[in-house]
Amino acid sequence: MDAPTTSASAPSLKGETTIEEPDHAGRAIARRSAEIRATVPDLELSVEAGADALVARAQAEGCTTTALLVAACAGALRAFPRVNGAYRDGRYELYSRVNIGLVIQTAEAPVTATLLDADAKAVTELDQEIARLAARARSGELTPPEQAGATFTVEDLGASGVHRAAGLVRPSQAAILTAGAIRALPVLRDGAVVPGHQLTLTLSCDHRIVFGARAAGFLQRVTELVGG
Repeated sequence: MDAPTTSASAPSLKGETTIEEPDHAGRAIARRSAEIRATVPDLELSVEAGADALVARAQAEGCTTTALLVAACAGALRAFPRVNGAYRDGRYELYSRVNIGLVIQTAEAPVTATLLDADAKAVTELDQEIARLAARARSGELTPPEQAGATFTVEDLGASGVHRAAGLVRPSQAAILTAGAIRALPVLRDGAVVPGHQLTLTLSCDHRIVFGARAAGFLQRVTELVGG
């Protein structure tokens, strides 16, 4: 990892200005973000999802809610194959494998590791693989093959406490789903206000391949799988 270099200029009305050169990861993120915003006409949809079943299942199965979210997205992608694709050169590419890229936060920069054939794996297997890849990412050991081949991306911001965010659609994919923090809130159930849990799910998609109704249907299916 490149070490950032800095230099200071003369004081001004804003105070002394320190110039910091981004490292390799910072330059890559800046370039990729600018390219995505310039080339992908994205559509964003959000939904408030009940998370009681998600929390209960994670506790019962001894796994993370992230693994359950990945499994829900993998199941929904099978039902909505257009979301498991990309818009390239005026055509739709639809992929036979469901490979989910998971954004992992590290001390330096976020990286994305790929869970190959996520739809064919049990939640416990996904949970173990996520833990292994996260550890490798945070120790700087993640290899390029472990980051390749994703057909869809999931970003779980639960640990950060952020309630809602919209991710950037990768040019080689059709969509990314971002999950906010699970919040303990009063909810209305059977006409009574009771304690419950909710989270916000936000789907960002390339509107050239995933239109409004299909995007809404996919997001609804994820919500159903999370709640079930």
